[in-house]
Amino acid sequence: MSGATVLQNGRPKAYRPLAAADRRRAYDAALKAYERDDFFEAHELLEPAWMGTDDPAERALHQGLIKLAAAFVHGVRGNPTGIAKNLAGARDRLAEAVGTPPDRASGFDLPALIAAIDERLTALEADPTDGSIDAPALPRSQPR
Repeated sequence: MSGATVLQNGRPKAYRPLAAADRRRAYDAALKAYERDDFFEAHELLEPAWMGTDDPAERALHQGLIKLAAAFVHGVRGNPTGIAKNLAGARDRLAEAVGTPPDRASGFDLPALIAAIDERLTALEADPTDGSIDAPALPRSQPR
């Protein structure tokens, strides 16, 4: 598999083509890792899926979930600033995916997930030292 680039926000980004079925397997495995609070593993599993597509909406969905998982890797490490920074990034990237085909195929209620992230960000604004690992559940829009 050769590396290439895609443009994202006018900047070249890494792209290593990965078949849709392989991206889906990585995605599903990452969700299971997140749901068992293995945030580092979720982050690692999503990277090939993110880098394996050139679809901007699918990349946004994967990057948003990567940043969501990374937020709680920082939580495990006791870094509330890292939680806030990554949650804000997750929110922005997930918002880019709302209403797109990858959103509809994700099985998530992305607006509900974004609302849960916003609640956590509001709590962090009120208490910037809150390093608790209060990861939002991944709300489903349809049975998986």
